[in-house]
Amino acid sequence: MTDPKYFSNQPQTVGQLLQFCSEALESSDVFFGHGTDNAWDEAVLMVLSVVELPLDSGENVLPQPVGSEAVARLQELLHRRITEHEPLPYLLGRAWFAGLEFFCDRRAIIPRSPIAELILNDFRPWYNGPAPKRILDLCCGGGCIGLAAAYQFPDARVDLLDVDSDALELARENAEHLGLQDRVAVIQSDLFESLVDTRYDLVLSNPPYVDAADLAAMPAEFHHEPKDALGSGSDGLDLTRRILSCVHPFLAASGLLIVEVGNSWPALEEAYPKVPFTWVEFERGGDGVFALTAQELQDYSTIVG
Repeated sequence: MTDPKYFSNQPQTVGQLLQFCSEALESSDVFFGHGTDNAWDEAVLMVLSVVELPLDSGENVLPQPVGSEAVARLQELLHRRITEHEPLPYLLGRAWFAGLEFFCDRRAIIPRSPIAELILNDFRPWYNGPAPKRILDLCCGGGCIGLAAAYQFPDARVDLLDVDSDALELARENAEHLGLQDRVAVIQSDLFESLVDTRYDLVLSNPPYVDAADLAAMPAEFHHEPKDALGSGSDGLDLTRRILSCVHPFLAASGLLIVEVGNSWPALEEAYPKVPFTWVEFERGGDGVFALTAQELQDYSTIVG
């Protein structure tokens, strides 16, 4: 493996550093899955972030020289990424979701949900109600889903709800960072316990959903994230069952529930074989996200309740 602690003494350019970082990552045993899925894309994110260039920069930046301080910073990041297996967004202190930049640290899992694609498409064709006025991000973590929805729907009020006070503090910082704090409420609650007489057009949730077997076998990168934000019982569905049993009174008549359950989706279908889950197909990758309307939840209340 290329030694990540070594950089040539020759003048460095963006292109040379991209090549070096990409080759070092490719020859290592790091796992990609926190915003990128290959060595080149991760090298681009690392280098362009450190040299403070736009992430959509073109080839014209490749010959640009890089100063010694940025080179030293890249050397440090690359070394930690490879030797400590810490996910790059934690090393950078920021992540991108639905085209927005978020603060990112170990208080919450790293934003990566395919629900971003749904937000950018206004939840069509699955949401058929009026322009949403109230949105709930349930188990919000650092708030990326709810805040992206608030950005997408400028007339909506959004509640960010989580049981973890540290995650909520990060969500609050992100709301202020995006200038959305006037339309966003941060609420500490064990699911719906702290909510009273509220009806939402959209309830969005990326709860913990990793089953016990998958949690034990996850790559080292995931062990830097809060364990309680990943695992949810033996089949990964402890939180999802509770959501299904309690959510209907908090949905407007035309409301929609969107929940990500990832690889636990077969277990969910086995647990509720008669419930007509709509499994969303994504153009940009990802799966394990279902939609249920308020009417469907009411029709199958004796099963999910």
